This record gives sequence, structure tokens and C-alpha cells, in this order.
Amino acid sequence: MRVYSYETAGGQTSYGLIKDGRIFDAGAPFRARYPDLRAVLEAGALQSLETAAAASSPLDPASVTLLPPVPRPDKILCIGLNYMTHIQETGRERPAKPSIFTRYPSSLVGHGVPLIRPRVSDWFDFEGELAVVIGKAGRAISAADAAGHIAGYTCFNDGSIRDFQRHTTQFWAGKNFDRSGSMGPWLVTADELADPEAQHMTTRLNGEVVQSTPISDLAFSIPALIEYLSTVTELLPGDVIATGTPSGVGLFREPKLFMKPGDRIEVEITGIGTLANMIQAED
Repeated sequence: MRVYSYETAGGQTSYGLIKDGRIFDAGAPFRARYPDLRAVLEAGALQSLETAAAASSPLDPASVTLLPPVPRPDKILCIGLNYMTHIQETGRERPAKPSIFTRYPSSLVGHGVPLIRPRVSDWFDFEGELAVVIGKAGRAISAADAAGHIAGYTCFNDGSIRDFQRHTTQFWAGKNFDRSGSMGPWLVTADELADPEAQHMTTRLNGEVVQSTPISDLAFSIPALIEYLSTVTELLPGDVIATGTPSGVGLFREPKLFMKPGDRIEVEITGIGTLANMIQAED
């Protein structure tokens, strides 16, 4: 299944499935019990969405605003320096343990919604990533058991305000400007994408390829990340793990290449789809 979260022009939020390019609402019969997709995952009710969507009429995609597939996750855990090519371009050694930082839900928008370049910086960088969404809670999950805790996968753009990221050794400031990153366009369930690390990711800025890599170049695999993260904290349904970006980011180019108002940034992952956003200046 490919699962959307969205908001209608009237302000009603819901979730549904996409089939043949059309959106089918699955939230109407469930919203009293499950107000959003995170609640659906918590209840283990993801598979029931297909039956609900089959009974609904298709929606015009132009009539809704897409949200991140899980609009209010308990945790967004991001992994830095997790592609060997990116580690090499930064001049660092391969880390012995995953480098982790967090983002807040307010820093993310959905597919087709503008990313906001803040007034205080023009160092607005792109980072195409694969994101994993947790479907089953767990603590101290072994790598061998990790697949059983995954609901699915989506595209992620870890939009970064690089000068703020460099203010201190902590990445937080550069990663949490409101509406600076994106996730979507939908959640592809794990049964539809059996081997995410066999996929290929491409990031395009104004149609030009700026990042291109096999997901298999990850320094820490998805099962290894789930094992490590769940050692520290219980992973909950709806939690997002952004698995890192490959080489080609704007900061390490010469000359530097940053996103500016009017640009279009796309993150495409085979087996999932394309996450696209325009860049808009902060009012």
C-alpha cells in the first residue's frame, strides 16, 4: 500500500491510499478512533485501510494539501554521516557508532508544499534521504528482528541551514527551522518494498542531478540503526528514522550550491516515488 496523510481545503485532516494516481480517503470511517496515521499504526490497524479506501470515492489530488505521512511522530531521529561517499567528502573517518540528532515535526512539510528559506541565512542546503517509519513498538530490538518493527518507507529531505548548523558541535540549530525539511509523498508499506537497501536515490535541483547513490552505500544498515536506537529509547509506532544523506550536498561543492527562492528540489527513491518541493523566501 501507499498511504497518504493530507488536509482538505476546509481544514479537515485525514489519511488514505493512492491507487492509479487517485487518492481514496480511508480516514472517514476511522477518525473517531484513529485521528491520524500514527494512531492507526499504534492500533495495528494499517491493513484495514485498504478495505476502508475501497468503499470511498476518489479525491482530486489538487483539492488537498499533502502532509508528512506521519504528521506528528513521537520522535524524528536523524542519522548523520551514514553514507561512505558523504563521509569521504567531509574528510572524516568512518564513525564507530551512529551520529544522531533530532528534528521536530514543525520543521517538516509534505510533498508539494514550499520549503521556507529563513531570512537569517542563505546557506540552505539539500539532503536527500530514505526514511524508515516504525510500525511496532520495541526496546532493545535485535538487528535480526528489526524488520518486524518497520511499517514502511518514505523519501526525506533533511533541509539544513548550514551556517547555523556550524554554530556549535550540536546540529540542532541548523536542522529545526520551521518548514525547512520535507517527507513524503507517501508511506510505502514494508510488504511492498521488501529490500529498501537495494533501491537507488537521486536528488535533483532544478532538474539537475546533485546526488545519486545506491542505498546499499549506508555505513550503518537499517537493522543496525534500529538495534542501536532502540537500545537508547523505546521506538514507537510512527517514529521516523532518517537514515542519512550521500555525497553531493551543496556545502562541500566548489563553489557552494545552496537552494534559493524559486528553486525546485526533488528526492526520488526507486520503489517509493518522488518528493518534490519549491523553495520560498520567509515572509
